[in-house]
Amino acid sequence: MGEYITILGSTGVIGRLTLEVLESLEPAFQVRALAAGRNVDRLAEQVQKWRPEIVSVADDEAGHELIGRLRGMSPLPTVVVGDDGLKEVASADANVVVSAIVGAKGLVPTWIALARGAKLALANKETLVAAGDLVIPHAARHAATIVPVDSEHAAVHQCLRSGRDAELAHIWLTASGGPFRTWERDRMRTVRVEDALAHPNWSMGKKITVDSATLMNKGLEVIEAHHLFAVSYDKIKVVVHPQSIIHSLVEFCDGSMVAQMGPADMRMPIQYALTYPERKTSVWPRLNLMECGPLSFESPDWHRFPSLRLAYEAGRSGGLAPCILNAANEVAVAAFLAGRISFLEIPELVERVLDAEPAGTASSLEEVLEADARARVRASALVERSE
Repeated sequence: MGEYITILGSTGVIGRLTLEVLESLEPAFQVRALAAGRNVDRLAEQVQKWRPEIVSVADDEAGHELIGRLRGMSPLPTVVVGDDGLKEVASADANVVVSAIVGAKGLVPTWIALARGAKLALANKETLVAAGDLVIPHAARHAATIVPVDSEHAAVHQCLRSGRDAELAHIWLTASGGPFRTWERDRMRTVRVEDALAHPNWSMGKKITVDSATLMNKGLEVIEAHHLFAVSYDKIKVVVHPQSIIHSLVEFCDGSMVAQMGPADMRMPIQYALTYPERKTSVWPRLNLMECGPLSFESPDWHRFPSLRLAYEAGRSGGLAPCILNAANEVAVAAFLAGRISFLEIPELVERVLDAEPAGTASSLEEVLEADARARVRASALVERSE
């Protein structure tokens, strides 16, 4: 019998890829619990294949629909709903928990999983962005291990195994530059939703894809790296690498740079996180050095992509500022996807919320959640005024 695993966000991109990885690793893992939203069709297929003991969905309507889809299955899993159901799934007794819920909604269930001392495969960067000052000590108190799933942080995690903490000079996070890397700012005023969702290298969910287009995704990763690796913001650099072959680098005090390379395939960092500290042979396509072509690097354009600047500023301000940044960005991206604001208005709205909301101090999870809620209300009001 293998290790038990829970997947928070099983019907999203990372959740689905995690199940692909598990299939290749069978029988090393058994699925104990799944959490999803309203994609009942996909969740029903997952439940029928993986036979979890408990499953959560967004609301009662989705719960009734799921039970109907599972009629005749024996034994039926326990189906729970809403935020309380999500907490129940996070509390399930599993050795490994994959946190892949998009946005700040993943914070509370991730907190609960860490309190059990589970190994956390973290794909939900917003957890550390919003509450890193609390989450990292919380994990340490409960002897929980956090292994990043983001390709950039998984790369850094691997590169750091080449040296000691005292030898670190800089972490270099690579960014593809997104679909608008070469666009002039005036042209960016014409960006449509379908343009922003056309990422050149990666297949991701809509919210993360838009974040990649604004470079906010990289800014959030800077804040996450600060907490994951206990390094100052001055030691975290961003470099645009359009080919997405090098997933990130670590520079040591002697000038040596260690890079982690691979194809643009999230199954590789997922497998690394699930099997850490060991490595297992994978079945995924390998990087062919003879075919990857020239590799290029550029400095990010802080003027055309102000979201990166905002993230660094919020991170350095500390306290509740990163939480406010993240909450405002989630509202702004949702508004852009709904056609309510323009692409360039996303960072403008985020900056206005940051200027209006006091950063404060993050001394409890409740304070973080309250700040998140306040920032969302303010951001939503700004969206309504802009229409």
